[in-house]
Amino acid sequence: MHGSTETRMQQLGSVGEAGLGCGGMSTFSRAGCLGHSPLVLQLFSFLFLAGLLLVILVQVSRIPSFQVQNDSKQEKIYQQLVQMKAELFRLCRPCPWDWTFLLGNCYFFSKSQRNWNNAVKACQEVEAQLVIIQSDEEQTFLQQTSKAKGTTWMGLSDLKKEATWLWVDGSPLSFQKYWNRGEPNNIGEEDCVEFSGDGWNDSKCEQQKFWICKKSAVPCTAS
Repeated sequence: MHGSTETRMQQLGSVGEAGLGCGGMSTFSRAGCLGHSPLVLQLFSFLFLAGLLLVILVQVSRIPSFQVQNDSKQEKIYQQLVQMKAELFRLCRPCPWDWTFLLGNCYFFSKSQRNWNNAVKACQEVEAQLVIIQSDEEQTFLQQTSKAKGTTWMGLSDLKKEATWLWVDGSPLSFQKYWNRGEPNNIGEEDCVEFSGDGWNDSKCEQQKFWICKKSAVPCTAS
């Protein structure tokens, strides 16, 4: 009986040790068995930190590229603005619509007819003057244009004093080379001057004629 009892006790002890795993080990062995859990935690912690560091490095590596792209976009926009500004400069009109630009001045050729005094007023209403001739180039251009239209008033008369020709700004006529042959002849009180044919002619101021206004062009600036 005693031997049987001892045998049963040994069998129970073996089963207990097998069921308990590390529980049946010595103190040293049990500590080694339990040490597996902190190692796993450390491994997971290391992997987590390594992954986090990788994400940070990837994000940081993208910053210069994004900055370059952003700078490139800003440069492209700037170049487009410069190009638009240049286009607008080329489209700039130094003269109003229906006016003609020549030698830094703007000229308006009327489509209707008025007497000389009303032609003067018409030009003043658009902040201009009945045309004053100041160069050979200007004379040639205006004479040819007027010849195609018909007789046209200019801003010259001797209304204040006979044979003293003054421009509408009060300045005296300083040259005589553009008069037609035999002009001015003052036939029938002809006190106002017109473009006629290939030169100038004095005519009656109350007659209805085309007229030309002149004013300075507005400079186009790129600023």
